[in-house]
Amino acid sequence: MSPDTPDPDRPVVHPGEPEPATSAEAEPRAGGPAGAEPYAADAARSGPDPRTPAEGGATPAPVPTPPGTDPVDPRPQTGEAAPTTAAEPPRPAAALPEPDPAPRRAWAGAVGTGLALAVLGAPLGLLWAALAPGTPVIKATLGAVYADTQPEQPIAADSWFSLLGLGFGVLAGVAVWFVLRRRRGPVGLVSAVLGAFAAAVVAWQVGRRVGLAEFDRLLATAPEGQAFTKPADLRAGGIEWLYGVLPVPHGNLLLPAFGAAVTYTLLAGWSRWPSLRPEPEPDPAELSWASAGTPAPPAAPEPPAPGAAEPPRG
Repeated sequence: MSPDTPDPDRPVVHPGEPEPATSAEAEPRAGGPAGAEPYAADAARSGPDPRTPAEGGATPAPVPTPPGTDPVDPRPQTGEAAPTTAAEPPRPAAALPEPDPAPRRAWAGAVGTGLALAVLGAPLGLLWAALAPGTPVIKATLGAVYADTQPEQPIAADSWFSLLGLGFGVLAGVAVWFVLRRRRGPVGLVSAVLGAFAAAVVAWQVGRRVGLAEFDRLLATAPEGQAFTKPADLRAGGIEWLYGVLPVPHGNLLLPAFGAAVTYTLLAGWSRWPSLRPEPEPDPAELSWASAGTPAPPAAPEPPAPGAAEPPRG
């Protein structure tokens, strides 16, 4: 087509007149009901979109905010305070952790066991006084002298005390091992050693006083030359005072503590538990289930027979 020959199908538009709508614009909206107005009619009826700037670059005037509303929050303000979340109550200050009572209970049990062993030293002393022979003496001008020049009774008294004390220490170590089974370790060892030593001192003082009052009475009132018996006492052990203040035990008085220490240490060395405390044994049923769930290792292939043919090699 040329500018001189216009399209016969296109309607002629004169200046100053609106352009007629085309058939595509006059058709109703797709999918709408029959008789719906065209888009142009909707746009003309609704007016310009306030959100779109007007032609010519002019910005539309802002929409006034109704009184009683917040520009940010368009909901009407009624004067009531906005609901707020309930404040959490103040948490109390963290209390200091209480000391663990386990160490105190352990030492309390050790002290109680040591005192019980010390009390058992009294019957041990009575037994020693009954087994140890008395030493024969004769009243002299300056006091009592041995009836024999080389008496054997003092040696026998020391021997009996050593044997009884060593045996008592062994039994004390075994008893503490089983009684304080939940406190095995250094606490039990200290309890056994100190308890055995305290029992030895008690046994010595109790045993040497059996018959001592009668001996002192005869020594003070008996005529010269009268023979009587001196009760058993220790010659190979006892307590010496260093500078008159510090007691230093020595000799066979330390044998009970030595026996308790050796016995307790051997029991700890032979213990099957690393912690020395009894641990729960595993349930046999659990062991059987565990062994059943564990796959067996694959068996090694058997070697080929001597006359078997070798497999083809690729």
